[in-house]
This record gives sequence, C-alpha cells and structure tokens, in this order.
Amino acid sequence: MYTIIDIETSGNGIKGNKITEIAIFKYDGHQIVDEYTSLVNPQCPIPFYITGLTGIDGQMVQNAPLFEQIAPKILEMTADCIFVAHSVNFDYGVIKEEFRQIGIDFVRKKLCTVRLSRRLIPGLQSYSLGKLCTAVQIPLKDRHRARGDAHATVLLFQKLLNTPDSDTIVKKFLNARSQEATLPPHLPKSVFDEIPQKPGIYYFKNQQGKIIYVGKAINLKKRVLGHFYDKSTKEIRMCSETASIDFKLSGSELVALLMESAEIKRLFPPYNSAQKRIVKQYAIFEYEDRNGIIHLAFNVLKGAPNPIKVFYNQTDCRAFLENICKNFALCPKYCHLQQVNTSCSHHEISSCEGICTSTESVEDYNQKVKAAILDIKKEKSGVRIIKEKGRDLNENAFVLIDEGMYKGYGFIDQEQTITSLEDIEAHIIPQKNTLETQRIVEALLPKSESFVL
Repeated sequence: MYTIIDIETSGNGIKGNKITEIAIFKYDGHQIVDEYTSLVNPQCPIPFYITGLTGIDGQMVQNAPLFEQIAPKILEMTADCIFVAHSVNFDYGVIKEEFRQIGIDFVRKKLCTVRLSRRLIPGLQSYSLGKLCTAVQIPLKDRHRARGDAHATVLLFQKLLNTPDSDTIVKKFLNARSQEATLPPHLPKSVFDEIPQKPGIYYFKNQQGKIIYVGKAINLKKRVLGHFYDKSTKEIRMCSETASIDFKLSGSELVALLMESAEIKRLFPPYNSAQKRIVKQYAIFEYEDRNGIIHLAFNVLKGAPNPIKVFYNQTDCRAFLENICKNFALCPKYCHLQQVNTSCSHHEISSCEGICTSTESVEDYNQKVKAAILDIKKEKSGVRIIKEKGRDLNENAFVLIDEGMYKGYGFIDQEQTITSLEDIEAHIIPQKNTLETQRIVEALLPKSESFVL
C-alpha cells in the first residue's frame, strides 16, 4: 500500500518551514482507496512570493487546523504504507520535522517519483513535475496546490508501475541497503557508486553541469553521503540541485585541503562560503624608539610595517611573542605585552634582565632582540618538502614550501629519490600562496614528515 503525498509550505527552510496545505492519496497499486486534503495553520507569516506561487495567504489558513490537530489523521493514513512523493526527501523531511516538534518520531519507507522516473522514463530534459506530466501526457490541474500536485503524482506513479521492469526497480529502491531513498532526486546511483573511499576532493554539479560546491574528504564516499543525511536548509537545497558528482584523488588530507582551497578560489561555487570570509590577520614587527631600543610589537597586519611573522588570530600572535620574550630574556614592556610607564612586572614573564630599569645596556638588549628576530626568520629559510601518501601504493605526494611560501604540490614515483629542487620541478603543480593555504600548511606542518633541501 502506498500514500502519495504533496505539501505546500511557508518556505522558510526545513526547520522553519511550516506546512500550509497537505494532500494524501492512499493507493493500493491499482486505484485510489482513500484521500485527505486540508489547509494547515502554520502559525507564522506566509511570504508574498509563496502566496504568489500557491495562492495560499494568511487569511486562508487563519481558521485552518494546526498540524498537531491533523497529525493523528496523517499517522493513520500513512501507517504500514510506503511514503511516495515527487522529490520525496523534501516532503518527508518537512513532515518529519513537524512531527518532531510535537514529540512524535515519524518513520516511513520512502519512494521518490523523480528518481523512479529518471530510471523508468530515461532521456527527458527535465523531471520537474510540470514538465514530466507534459512529456508523458498526464493532466495537471491546480498546479502548486497540494491536491492538484498529489493527484498528478498518483497518475505518474500509476504509469511508472505499469512500465516494464518496474517491480524490480521499485523493490531495489525500497531495499534499505540501496541508498536510493537517500540520494538526491537528480543524482544517478551509478554516479555515486563510482566514488571511492579514498582521500580527495569532490565537485557537486547541477543539471546544467555547473559546479555548485567543492569539498574535501579523507573518505570521499562517506563524506558525500553525509551531505545527503544533513537536514540543514542549505544542504537540502544544495543536494536537491545536485545531478552529478566528480572527484579527484589526493592521497592525503593535507593535499586534499590544498586542492580544495585552490578550486574554491578558482571556481567560487555558490554553496561554498567558508573561504569567502575575510579573516583578520595579525603580525609581529620591530621598530626602534628615540632611545635606540628595539621593540617587538604586534598589530593587525595592515598596521604592522615589515612583518616578521603573520598569524591568523590575536591569541596565537600574543602567545608566540610571550614565548620569544621568555626564551630570549626580553622585556615584556618592550615587547608590548604590558602597558606600563614604569619597569615591567608581568604576571608570568620574569626573565627581563633590566632594560626597563636601565640596569641592562641598550646594546646588550638590542643584540638579544636581533637574535630573536633571526630565530623567527629561520623558520622561513630554505626549501622544505612535506612528504605525504600518494594516490596509490606506487607513488608519494609532496608539498613544496620555499622561504616559508607555499609553492604547490605534486605526485612522484615512490622509487624516485628527491635530493634537490630539480628532482621535483617536473612533477610540481604550481599553486598560489593564499591566506588559506598558508594556514593549512602551518597547521599540518608539525604533524607531517618533511625535510629541508
């Protein structure tokens, strides 16, 4: 037994999306045996664009029952039935959330008529309900009203069940292990099946072939599947647009992060937002005061002339400077860790040797500051190679850092020995050094196997 369902909503994302109308047709595989339609009071404003689409406004639903009042009827009609809808994950997700809000766990087996249509009626340009009904000559009345769309879906479902091999396909879709009910409506399962359980990056593409999202993963298949289980509004909208997925292997998490960052900067996909945000940077710099004393200080990057070292938050910047102050017996006052007019009295740093009380000479103190600066700059000197796992057992991946700047990554045969920069130049894929790549490299460098040429 099946229940073919359609809902109209207030259009505020899954968790804020309230049902304004619901239609349910109970179908035994041959004929309609019961039906139910009702407006629903969403207890929230209905946006003008939703009214323009559906014709449902606040006045129409003012005296309609609340969802909790019709919930028993929905539970009764859908009990022991397969939940069928066009783009089923949307209707099912909204109804499930409505039940959750009144303390009921709503669980039904699902079938999606978009996915069934793509399998049983292949080759159509569009599988939207309106265009699909036109293509297969199904009358569609009262478009964007729950009963009209639900009844058209019944006729479509009836046609699909009468298609050769429909029994086999439906049974396959209902198999809990098939993942058919979980996948986006426009994504062929064969495309998902090709995704490996390896590190890399993946591209979500819409029906026009445009890349709408780029992500990275240590396990590509597991991460991609995670998107389909995510019930946030953004994820549901993105997945509903996804019609194809491409991927590239990276061999390791570090290379995947760098590949992802480069592709986001190159493509600017609409559903990627994390690396579009502006991150405030801080830097340590030096200057000499009127008494000839060299100060170390920190400020936002734009306000730091000739920065010695850059950080991505103020806390890390200050903590690093505190360590330098301790390790080189510098004065907290002249490292701008303590704003005082008298001698320093920092609560943690007590290594000052007296520059702030004139018991240490300016020359001796400046020598210590210069040694500290030299030590900081040493981190950036030379060519450093980070070695990572390759995409298969026969290769290694590498990341090239030159004078502290990220230069790119590449893949090289495991048997080839790297002893000079020339050994890897033929294999490197040059990349831009950006704020994001710098953060990625600096975060993972201590955990990675690396060597200096």
